This record gives sequence, C-alpha cells and structure tokens, in this order.
Amino acid sequence: MPGRLFLTTTMADLGRWVGQNVAPLAEQEPRRNIAPGQDVVCLTADGFKQMRWGIIPVGRVNARGRPVMETIINARSETVFDKSAFEGVGRAVVIVDGWYEWTGETRHKTAWRIRNDEPLVFAAITDVWTAPGGQKIHQMAVVTCAPNADVKPIHHRMGVLLEKDSIELWLIGTPEEVAPLMVPWSGSRLIVERATDVDWNAP
Repeated sequence: MPGRLFLTTTMADLGRWVGQNVAPLAEQEPRRNIAPGQDVVCLTADGFKQMRWGIIPVGRVNARGRPVMETIINARSETVFDKSAFEGVGRAVVIVDGWYEWTGETRHKTAWRIRNDEPLVFAAITDVWTAPGGQKIHQMAVVTCAPNADVKPIHHRMGVLLEKDSIELWLIGTPEEVAPLMVPWSGSRLIVERATDVDWNAP
C-alpha cells in the first residue's frame, strides 16, 4: 500500500537520476526500513524536502462535517481530489528503491520486497501541521490505486507509481490533468521477492 519503503541509493545518485539538486539533504544515509510515522525525503515543486510519512488531519473533516481522527498514511486515488478531508493538500513524489508488503496470518507473515531495476516514484499528497508551540511539520501520504498484475497476489492496493517524465505533471498539473496518472503501473515490470534479510527493528 506500501507497508514500508526502502532507499539504498545515495541521495547524490538519486538527485542525478531525477535531475534535481539534493542539497541540503545530500548527506542523508541510505535506509532499508522506512515505516509510517518516520521522516522520508520527498520531491516537491520547490525541490527536495524531508517530510513525515502520515498526515495528522487536525481541522480536517469528512463529508458529514465530522473531524477526521486517524492519521492519514495512504490516500485513495479514486477520492483524493473529491474528499473534503483532502481539501487544500499539496503534492510531492517519494522516490525510493522499493517497498515491502506482507502476506499470511499475524504470527506467520511472509515479507515481500517489491522493486525495479531503477528507482520507483510514488505519487503523494502533502500537508503542513502546526504542532503545539508553533512548529510546522511537513507531512505526506502516499496515493494508492488498485494493484497491477505483479502486486495483486500479495495485496489489494498499491501506491500510484509514476514514470520519471510524469513527475513534473504530477507536481504542478490540475486534478484533471493528473487523473490519468493515478492508475496501476503496467505489469510485469516489478520484481517481487521474499525479504528474509531485513531487520524490521532497525531504522
């Protein structure tokens, strides 16, 4: 949906791949296990920024006018531009080497690593939360869609993956212009493999 992300490519190489300046985040260390609630580097129309994965919806309401209580980790592509809870959000992309999903029962889950030979670009929405004391926290949630043929055996949703040449359109396009981007990635382009070499308690 994705469950967790990983980025083993250096920020310098990532910047070269996407053609963007990564300063002042060039010294960010590669990370093999990025979980919701943690910071992740995102690319916005203004450049790379560090954001927390998960939008705290303070002040946001649903269609019935009731406060949204749960932290928003993922946003469904089918409703992201229609729900009042997402009114006024910004956009970003999260560029990673892949993500993890799990199948099976709670105590007997199998971890799966999903990747490609090149970095993967997730579509995301962004928001800014003003914490007690006035600190502004930049936040993001991954936009999801139905799974493609590669992911369907593992999960009923996947993050919206963008082609590299669609990044600018996602960041600055109108909702009508970016709607065609929010579809499952054409398969079979993803590599799906069991992940038996990850310390899930490590950062």
